[in-house]
Amino acid sequence: MKGENLSSLCTPALVLDVDKVKRNAQRMIENCQNLGVQLRPHMKTHKTLECADIMTGGSRRCIVVSTLAEACFYADNGFDDILYAYPLPFDKVERCAVLSERLDLFQIVLDHPHALDALKKRPLREGRLWHVWLKLDCGNGRAGVLHSEPEALRLAQAIVETKGVELTGVYAHCGNSYNSRGVEQIQAVAQETTDLTLQFMEKLKAAGITCKSSIGSTPSCSHPVKDMGKLSEVHPGNYVFYDVQQSVIGSCSLKEVAVKVLTRVIGHCPHRNQLLIDCGWCGLSLDGAGKLPTGYAVIEGHPDLKLLSMTQEHGRVEPISGPLDYSKFPLGSLLTLIPYHSCATAVMHPVYHVHSEGRLLGKWTPTRGW
Repeated sequence: MKGENLSSLCTPALVLDVDKVKRNAQRMIENCQNLGVQLRPHMKTHKTLECADIMTGGSRRCIVVSTLAEACFYADNGFDDILYAYPLPFDKVERCAVLSERLDLFQIVLDHPHALDALKKRPLREGRLWHVWLKLDCGNGRAGVLHSEPEALRLAQAIVETKGVELTGVYAHCGNSYNSRGVEQIQAVAQETTDLTLQFMEKLKAAGITCKSSIGSTPSCSHPVKDMGKLSEVHPGNYVFYDVQQSVIGSCSLKEVAVKVLTRVIGHCPHRNQLLIDCGWCGLSLDGAGKLPTGYAVIEGHPDLKLLSMTQEHGRVEPISGPLDYSKFPLGSLLTLIPYHSCATAVMHPVYHVHSEGRLLGKWTPTRGW
């Protein structure tokens, strides 16, 4: 199949433009070099070795993962300096300990004293240290101890005072940047998250504590503010693929989206003024809730079409206005869907079909599970 056209694929198929992947990755590397901060790319979007190599410039060092399955996958394939950026799961402490004792640098995140207690109960062998990042909530409203709460400083001090544990850094995710529309709003969130993180670092300094600092999200790191250069690291991930959501936010243009899903027309439904396609939510996900003007995705080259709804293996496409011209969409013809959220779409596919200028180069196989 190598060298063949994308039209040779069975559908639904996730296709990756490797040239766009490389350009997106290189642009982020240059952003961080210009800022003077360490890029620690997040693997959660793609979960593949090939893309990780591109994002790390071939170093296989300094990455972020969202699952222990990812951590083990990368560790098994020669990666090190891995940060498991998820509040320490109490059922996975032993698995974290094994990785901590195996790798040169495996790092975990916590945001609650009970998690610290769990580490005390499982000291690492051979005098190794638990390398811990304190998860800080700077307005995102997901995980993390609130930056303004006294408990945040108390927890940092407790980590420092615990034998066998090192406070490696403070970690904040500015996911609230996903509510932005345009560069100005993106940079306002990036500035706020940076300011709050740096203010917390000053509190630590006043308490005699020094450690690293890291914030991240694809919007904020695609359009970074100057003060982010005062941080130690940034940790974006989605940027390597981008998606429709990121184009709506203002992180990228649609031309920079590297991932798409090919689907075929499998039915004409004139009584509903619709086409039936062979991509349901199992091939695209329901993320975005169909709120785009074009429904659940953008149909490339057809701004007048809308992916109205999906069941498990079927999708319903209709015109935004007027009657369908069925002669333009013969049964078996291909449509190309640009996904709302590339992370959610990628996780639906067991392989990614990699191409350059429409010619297949091979397959990338992601890891799966938790």
